[in-house]
Amino acid sequence: MTTTRRAFLGQAAVAAAVTVPVFGAPAVAADGFDPRPGSDGVGDPLFPTLGNGGYQVVHYDLTFDFTPVTYDFTAVVRMNAQATQDLSAFNLDTDGHTIDAVTVNGRTAPFALSLGKSGQELTVTPAAPLHKGTPFTVAVTYRGNGKAPRAGLSGWKFGADGGFASAVQSSRADTFLPCNDTPSDKATWTFHLSAPEGYVAAANGELTGKDRRADGSTVWHFALRERMPTELLGIAVVKGTYLYGTSRTGLPLRHVVPQGEEDTYAPIVARTPDHLAWLEAKFGRYPFSVYGLHIYGGYTDALENSTLTLMGTNWFKLNADGNPTYENTMVHELTHQWFGDCVTPHDWQQAWLNEGPAVYYAALYSEERGWSRMADKMKATYGKLDAIRASDGPPGLPRGLGGTNIYDGGALVLYALQLQVGQRKFDRIMGQWPRRFKDRTVTSEDFIGHAVDVTGDRSLDPFLRDWLFGAVNPPMPGHPDWTATA
Repeated sequence: MTTTRRAFLGQAAVAAAVTVPVFGAPAVAADGFDPRPGSDGVGDPLFPTLGNGGYQVVHYDLTFDFTPVTYDFTAVVRMNAQATQDLSAFNLDTDGHTIDAVTVNGRTAPFALSLGKSGQELTVTPAAPLHKGTPFTVAVTYRGNGKAPRAGLSGWKFGADGGFASAVQSSRADTFLPCNDTPSDKATWTFHLSAPEGYVAAANGELTGKDRRADGSTVWHFALRERMPTELLGIAVVKGTYLYGTSRTGLPLRHVVPQGEEDTYAPIVARTPDHLAWLEAKFGRYPFSVYGLHIYGGYTDALENSTLTLMGTNWFKLNADGNPTYENTMVHELTHQWFGDCVTPHDWQQAWLNEGPAVYYAALYSEERGWSRMADKMKATYGKLDAIRASDGPPGLPRGLGGTNIYDGGALVLYALQLQVGQRKFDRIMGQWPRRFKDRTVTSEDFIGHAVDVTGDRSLDPFLRDWLFGAVNPPMPGHPDWTATA
């Protein structure tokens, strides 16, 4: 991810506990059934009000009918979930939508909107309380406008074509749909996106079909069969062209490039099979069923939306030496498909597990092509990281998102690990990580334990703790001369 992160000011950390009234609490039924409201946050260390307690989502089905230029939309999100406690009510994260109707298990459910600390809270009260472990369905019918004011930051990105693309990390999915907006809750997805004539729709996953409507518009259907958190939502309606290909192992590739600029971007997206082969040699087979790039003029950063990386048109320029160093960013975002998308941080304080590998392998790719030297980059990071640890927190305990401590600092942790254990053991640690934790959410503790398990070296536990959580840089293995410079 290279997008600017949201900071919530004056926000105290709250525990991810169920709200329990002090007075007048209902008596527990004889069978132990004790329905209470789910919490309005999961207690993420950086964004404690993100997500909601009391349930886990299994599947989202989003129908989204968008009108370009006016930016109006109508939508229905259907959610299959399972109660993780006895529930009398539960919340969804939303922001800037008009809610028209809510049903739970097909029955009309009362709902209320309130202002939260990171958007709005949609509180839903089922007609009948839900038992812990019970599967249930929710349908929310809603409408809005992409450019309408939001209580928090918006994930909408607009181009000159009158369309949009979504860039929702870390907490902006709620500007597209009511959801459980936390990386700790991964689900499968289906999408049904309308696009008028002259526009195409795009979404995470595979295109499963298209239906032409009487008004000339088309409904595009997509399915993401692998589990994805809301922060990787990648939907769009744009004036674009699909370009297709396959990887060396037969993986389907589909890219979306600006309409009329196919000749410019076809050679760029054609580099994807080489990037995939380079990374698959390190981590094993790509963990999803399709991949591609969405290159869009309405966006200026780069973001690893699952199966469909979003990049702005501004990236694709040669450097001063005439080298296509934008490929480093392409490799960075593709690395995330393993580190961040397939294996996802349980909360945002674990973000170095995403960004450290992405920065490290992009730097390695650049070095192998003679565009830069890894050691130079790491030495420069080492020199300034002590000051960054003091101001922003160490790589494993950041005080916010988007900082050097998570990105280059996370890569420095991996560089130190590689020097400490040697290349072969390091490659085993990194290669086995996506396979061992595929489709799961993880923490720094998981990575430390994994490194010890793979190598059998218990000294890596204190070694990694010093690098991840220490107030100052430990000595760099093999480089006793490296010192802090700031």
